[in-house]
Amino acid sequence: MSDDGASRLVPAIAVGSLFGLMALTALTAEFGEAAGFPEGESVVHNIGYALFNLGEHGVATIPSEGFLAAFLIVAVALDVAVDGAIYLAKREEDGTIISAVGGALTDGGDR
Repeated sequence: MSDDGASRLVPAIAVGSLFGLMALTALTAEFGEAAGFPEGESVVHNIGYALFNLGEHGVATIPSEGFLAAFLIVAVALDVAVDGAIYLAKREEDGTIISAVGGALTDGGDR
């Protein structure tokens, strides 16, 4: 067996073992009975109430956990991603920064 074949055999065995372990875990997992929502309740409204932690104030009719912290963390992460994309979209020509959106964010002149 060549050195190249041996170097490919170890990762192939590792991937096969990991796949087998994950398949075994998925096939032997036990799930409880599916719990549905009460008849006539608005699931969409209750998701919004849970998102802003309004379930504890008696507004929500389906009990749930609050997700306000998760909502704020995702909002900040998306804002950072958009700001980073705008910053990376700028390009420099002759030592000056030219905005990717034209003259809207610069001194007004297109270069």
